[in-house]
Amino acid sequence: MKKQLQHLAIVASLALVSSNASAQTTADLENISLAPNSYWNGATANPTVSTNGSFTSGNVIFPNSYNGSFGGYWESGWSYSNMKDSTTVGSGNQYSARTAVGYGSSVNYAVAQGGAKLKFNLIAQGKQMIGCYVTNSTFATLSMKNGDSYAKKFGGSTGNDPDWFKLKIQKYLGGVLSPNDSVIFYLADYRFANNAQDYIVKTWQYVNLTSLGNVDSLVFNLTSSDNSGGFMNTPNYFCLDNFTTTNALSAGISEIMTNGNSISIYPNPASEELNVRSAIPFTHSEIINQLGEVVTSSNQNTIALNALTSGIYFIKTYNNTSLLSTKKIIKN
Repeated sequence: MKKQLQHLAIVASLALVSSNASAQTTADLENISLAPNSYWNGATANPTVSTNGSFTSGNVIFPNSYNGSFGGYWESGWSYSNMKDSTTVGSGNQYSARTAVGYGSSVNYAVAQGGAKLKFNLIAQGKQMIGCYVTNSTFATLSMKNGDSYAKKFGGSTGNDPDWFKLKIQKYLGGVLSPNDSVIFYLADYRFANNAQDYIVKTWQYVNLTSLGNVDSLVFNLTSSDNSGGFMNTPNYFCLDNFTTTNALSAGISEIMTNGNSISIYPNPASEELNVRSAIPFTHSEIINQLGEVVTSSNQNTIALNALTSGIYFIKTYNNTSLLSTKKIIKN
């Protein structure tokens, strides 16, 4: 009977590891507070977890760049929005999704300019991406549908022009862009022999990213058949929601790793200080925020946390350059 119980305990432990290893987190942006029918573009202080203009949801970090020159403007990267304007033409409506709502009729969604990158916290970094939902912005949709002072009407006057608007998602791994690992999604496609099949995406569409394998960060590039003078005429925007990642470190795995290395971290959550106790030699520990930045380090057994804001962090314990353990901690 004792052996049977031990066997069951081992099976249960393996099941826990398997379950935790396959855990997923979806960045739905509903964690972000935003006034109704408005947007955030980096012009004001960020109400969510942020440094250097980034905002976060789930395991995803959305970099934003806002330029204060010429009265200020959203220069690149990501903004977030709950705008419901699906009819107003032009650049004054650059923060609205054509759907007028988030995926599944949710409230918030992200808006990106072509060339925007996505980064991931240590829970998802270096792991397989699962997928996301994308759609066109109102600005790009109406430009392609009707044409404007800069861009042509897709299909041309006859409807026969083979126009297209393409999103290309490429991965970085180990800080290196992988040109051969990409996912292509057409936000508009007028290349069909039968014009009745031509389309501009006006609903949330799922993009499967599992083929990219393990990923550190992603870049989202937009290209179009409508160009002049080396520049794209189609408005350089798209929208994204519900980005799902694989969790590298869940609570169960973190505990197993820590116990396996005979290292304990306590208390957790912690308010003023964190204790590191190890039965094996260690030289120092680093505390890292969700953007992957080292916010404090120590070669002592006790680490002061007073200077840190409340939130989720990670503590890495090393023996010289060898990583011994990584654990998620919460600062109260």
